[in-house]
Amino acid sequence: MTYQAKDYSGLLGMPGFSETLLRNHFTLYQGYVNNTNKLLETIAQMVKDGKAGTPEFAELKRRLGWEWNGMRLHEYYFENLGGKEALAPGSKLYQKLVENFGSFELWEKEFRATGTMRGIGWVGLYQDLQSGRLLNFWINEHDVGHPAGCQLLLIMDVFEHAFITDYGLKRADYIEAFFKNLNWKAVESRLK
Repeated sequence: MTYQAKDYSGLLGMPGFSETLLRNHFTLYQGYVNNTNKLLETIAQMVKDGKAGTPEFAELKRRLGWEWNGMRLHEYYFENLGGKEALAPGSKLYQKLVENFGSFELWEKEFRATGTMRGIGWVGLYQDLQSGRLLNFWINEHDVGHPAGCQLLLIMDVFEHAFITDYGLKRADYIEAFFKNLNWKAVESRLK
């Protein structure tokens, strides 16, 4: 099976995100899709050729986590953008955020604070599938730091490519634009 990059051009014109920034981000995402396909093909061929026990095979398997998650995290990211409406206070997700953080505002404060931490990576709102609890996590790299047994609900890219073209080093301004464009319906649809 070959993975195809999804078309997120519908996000063009979104307030707070220039066309240049978005097109560059789409190109980066396409690279993750391409590299995922190349790695899967190469790994399968190595297995057929009896080279599964080699150091080269091991390195490609490790790299697959980076490329795969780069592909999937960007899909989640783009799909949780493009909204124009606030999260409804009566919604299931809103109620879960209040239940787990004390209020929607306290959840948002923690999520934003996590996003402004020094470093590159991602900020994710996850649901622990065993307890149902919602938690904010910092993910340092695509393939490191994802909480086991959790469903990703909301993801924010805080690698420089996500904001530096439009905001320079003003990450907090990017986070403000991010929140103004959340597609809460997409986020809530991921809630179990």
